[in-house]
Amino acid sequence: MIIYDRLWKTMKEKGVTQYALINTYGISNATLDSLKHNRNVTTLTLSKLCTILKCNLHDIAEFVDDSE
Repeated sequence: MIIYDRLWKTMKEKGVTQYALINTYGISNATLDSLKHNRNVTTLTLSKLCTILKCNLHDIAEFVDDSE
């Protein structure tokens, strides 16, 4: 399972708000909701977030083995 807990920490560190993601960068409310609930998002979305936040993928997403 991919989780996005690191995204919120990175956003805070970079001073980027959810409001800015929606209104400045065009990330939809539905996409933010998917990220909040660790649902699937596209690689294009992940790429956009990395570009916006000037970070690497591991700064916003993490794989957690939930098979146990």
